[in-house]
Amino acid sequence: MKFKSQINQVIKDAFIKANIEHEAMSVSEATKSEFGDFQFNGAMALSKKLGKNPREIATEILNNLDFTGPLAKAEIAGPGFINLWLNPLWIASQCEVAAKDSRLGVGKRETPIKVVVDYSGPNMAKQMHVGHLRSTIIGDTLANLLTFLGDDVIRQNHIGDWGTQFGMLIAYLEETGSDGSSCLKDLEQFYKDAKKRFDEDENFANKAREYVVKIQSGDMHCLNLWQKFIDISLGHCEDVYGKLCVKLTRDDVKAESFYNEDLPQVIEDLIKQNLLKESDGAQCVFLEGEKIPVIVQKSGGGYLYATTDLAALRYRANVLGAKRISYIVDARQAGHFKQVFKVAKESDFVAEDVTLEHVAFGMMMDKSGRPFKTRDGGTVKLTDLLDEAVVKAKAAIKDKENYSQEEIEDLAQIIGIGAVKYADLSINRESNYIFSWDKMLSFEGNTSLYMQYAYARIQSIFRRFDGEIKGDIIIGDALEHRLSVMLLRFEDILNQAAVNAAPNQITTYLYELVTLFMRFYEQNPMLKEGVDEQTKMSRLQLADLTAKTIKQGLDILGIEVVNKL
Repeated sequence: MKFKSQINQVIKDAFIKANIEHEAMSVSEATKSEFGDFQFNGAMALSKKLGKNPREIATEILNNLDFTGPLAKAEIAGPGFINLWLNPLWIASQCEVAAKDSRLGVGKRETPIKVVVDYSGPNMAKQMHVGHLRSTIIGDTLANLLTFLGDDVIRQNHIGDWGTQFGMLIAYLEETGSDGSSCLKDLEQFYKDAKKRFDEDENFANKAREYVVKIQSGDMHCLNLWQKFIDISLGHCEDVYGKLCVKLTRDDVKAESFYNEDLPQVIEDLIKQNLLKESDGAQCVFLEGEKIPVIVQKSGGGYLYATTDLAALRYRANVLGAKRISYIVDARQAGHFKQVFKVAKESDFVAEDVTLEHVAFGMMMDKSGRPFKTRDGGTVKLTDLLDEAVVKAKAAIKDKENYSQEEIEDLAQIIGIGAVKYADLSINRESNYIFSWDKMLSFEGNTSLYMQYAYARIQSIFRRFDGEIKGDIIIGDALEHRLSVMLLRFEDILNQAAVNAAPNQITTYLYELVTLFMRFYEQNPMLKEGVDEQTKMSRLQLADLTAKTIKQGLDILGIEVVNKL
């Protein structure tokens, strides 16, 4: 049973013993240590319903609390709050269980579900840029988290590989007369050159338009050129995914072209359900309360993003069997997804028991608060940003210790990429954030480097300790008590982050854990002469459990740890 759930159960049992009718109520973490470990404020809410003074209700609950398990004591405060202190022996026993468990006491779902996480979504016509960073790493973190908690997660990379621009691109690829390996190295430039030809040469533009028709009709020559372009483009994406240590593979790609054959059927099924109305020649769904309709087919017969998204939703819900479908897409698309989700439910493409969610996120900004750009105003390529992160990381660690060149390269890769990812994930995803190298590569504050440094410090303790860790965990002082309680909160934090699709709840927890551990490390010596054996073993176990928790938390975020720093 989850940590907080065990405390809630004690409260629930007290309600039953006191014969008080109640709805589900939960304890909350105490705001200050002098108020205990948890607080229960439910008596206030019950006061009006039961017609009793809240302190009277709180007294009835307190008198029926069981103090043989998690709780050591309880006190009524203020108008009817109940402050709760946990039993140190119980806390210690729970930490010992977690320390011996490969999952650190985090249980798997009793009723796991199938989840589709749609993220990254690069355009095949251009190289990945900083605008793809947030979708890629937030989506990968959510997929990692849900997988760890036991859900059956299907990663989906919905790439744009279909449409009129591809006629232009493959026509230009053919015109270059090469195999594409050299001319597609810079996709941004290739696209610009192709567009220039399209705009300036009518014959080339006509040929490009003919190629669009040929691609859609299955012409093998055009399809082969199209496939070559897609393969090389995906290769660029895979290089970025490798640098970012995200788990997306080519098998996770479900491109727009995958749903192309189903688009006429989407229109036909919407017609059968009397959901379509013609407006200026276009086929539209008019939703109640929405001023702007959802256009699913243009007057010329072409389809739109909404049509493809409906086909994808139907496939994911009915073929893949997903019960939760999460789209990791920037906040500017909120209106689009709100409408598409409504149409999907009204058309019965997706059953009512399937959760559809737009996991929205804000933009990366520069120091002036403007969208992150190059000096000349261009889009920053993601691979260039990551390469710069590694260079900056080398500068940050070069004076820390004597490393070999190989160690510096490995450390810089882990630290640099981790810094970029953690800085992003530590922000409330719906907020814009200011990109700052100095902040993200600091050894202080809520940064990945601070987490990695804490982990490395614990590893240095065990390099000096040559022996077997054994014995019981003993909660000897208030700091050990707080650290132990924080360690036991890990499972609840992960489940909360999963529900809210909020990686920053994990980073906030890790920061609080590491801050507590650093105080514990300074004030509670482990290997110092004069520390008795029992105390030493207990503190070493708490340090070890802390390190494992840091490592597991960072692993979910897609960030590696280092053993020496």
